[in-house]
Amino acid sequence: MRKYLLIIIIGAIAVSCNQQNNSTAETKIVYDSAYKTADFADPDRMEKIKRAFPVIDSIYKKHALDNHFPGIAFGVVVDGKLVYTGNYGYTDIDKKIAVSSSSLFRIASMSKSFTTMAILKLRDEGKLNLDDPAYLYIPELKNLKYPTADAPAITIRHLMTHGAGFPEDNPWGDRQLADTDKELMEFIGRKITFSNPPGIAFEYSNLGFALQGKIITKVSGMRYQDYIKKNILEPLAMKFTTYEYADVAPDKLAHGYRWLNEKWNEEILLHDTPDGSWGAMGSMISSIEEFGNYMAFHLAAWPPNNAKDDGPVKRSSVREMHHPWRWNGFNPNFKFPDGRTCAVTSAYCYGLGWMSDCEGKTYIAHSGGLPGFGSQWRIMPDYGIGVVAFANRTYSPFGTVNLQVLDTIIKIAGLQPRQLPPSKILEQRKNELVKILPNWNNAEQSGLFAENFFPDNPIDSLKKEAKELFAKAGSIISVKEMKAQNQLRGSFIIEGEKINMEVYFTLSPENPPLIQEYHIKELKKE
Repeated sequence: MRKYLLIIIIGAIAVSCNQQNNSTAETKIVYDSAYKTADFADPDRMEKIKRAFPVIDSIYKKHALDNHFPGIAFGVVVDGKLVYTGNYGYTDIDKKIAVSSSSLFRIASMSKSFTTMAILKLRDEGKLNLDDPAYLYIPELKNLKYPTADAPAITIRHLMTHGAGFPEDNPWGDRQLADTDKELMEFIGRKITFSNPPGIAFEYSNLGFALQGKIITKVSGMRYQDYIKKNILEPLAMKFTTYEYADVAPDKLAHGYRWLNEKWNEEILLHDTPDGSWGAMGSMISSIEEFGNYMAFHLAAWPPNNAKDDGPVKRSSVREMHHPWRWNGFNPNFKFPDGRTCAVTSAYCYGLGWMSDCEGKTYIAHSGGLPGFGSQWRIMPDYGIGVVAFANRTYSPFGTVNLQVLDTIIKIAGLQPRQLPPSKILEQRKNELVKILPNWNNAEQSGLFAENFFPDNPIDSLKKEAKELFAKAGSIISVKEMKAQNQLRGSFIIEGEKINMEVYFTLSPENPPLIQEYHIKELKKE
């Protein structure tokens, strides 16, 4: 009898445990992980930006006159649209053809990001890997003699980021546009002279981009120009953008000039040969109207979001193009056009340049320069704005003036970057924290904190710190909104009668996320 009773008891315990396990499985808490997308807080930002347009006009016109530009065209892109254009001077001095926003200028090295975008599209389609040795696609590179015995083979990523070890080749590279692929392979066969082993330094290389053009042709089975036209230009409605100047209507083509001996001297336009890859580094011809579509596509990649992803390449790949892959500079004494000193650091991305300043502003840009032409585009993804400018004078400088224009827009419109709204779990944990402060009553039993929290933060110390600050603050006036740094980290302010307090916390990667780190500190009243 005692034996049977023991069996019954054990069975009952097993059933009870099984029921508890099932109940736990059925009631597992899954937090709302819907991604909150950053957005602009000011609904009138476009109207405020418009106030800057007359000032922008004057800035560009002065810049054109000061630098002897025969003609200039510029545009402003905001929130995915070309919202303003301006023009000054002539595309053809002899025929007095006025510049318009549809005039077609050679944009030189601004072509490079189209090349890297094509590479990423082929990567996304599984047709190549960025860390593949380039010789897999250009066998002639297999026989390169590297400067050191321990040098790695040049990869596609090295070529995309000016890290192949080739020497800086401006302006030599400018004169190679018309070379055929046969001539390019013969050049490689004569052995390339390196300035560095691959992978250790940034050095601007047009040759590296010519080789990418060859890779695009090899992998796609199409001329790189045709591949880019079909897969990038046509989907972005860039129907007149091209590579060969002979394909452009004469009344739309910007002629190039050099300012020499106090007069304009027309430059010979360089052909983009049909069977050559050098144009991948700088032969594209486009207008402000059509290049604005390309800029809008880049800006539309930010912030990450859940909208339909139906562009010519994935939005994530566009954002990857903006990533600082190869650091190339730090200037603690950089002076902005208005004279203020603000340190900047810079890097090269994929066919694009990256710069971040001491105020936390990030810029994505690329310039272009060829005999007869100069250009630049610069965008600020966090602010949703960008500018582009073309001129038909040899190596027309635009880097400083485009910074000045963006600075002007931000100041006149009072622009702020996008703000990330707090996720539901951040709001929930904030409200739960507020309820236990300052006494931390039952905090260890609350289930709000990750397993590391109390071993890292003894409860007596937490109570002492919070009580002292709350006593110093006096009466609590309000609890301010949560300021999110990302989906699982942020801070909020508790406004007191005498002082304010900032509470910061970050959540764990668990499901649901728990508080793993917490800090509270005094903020002086403003």
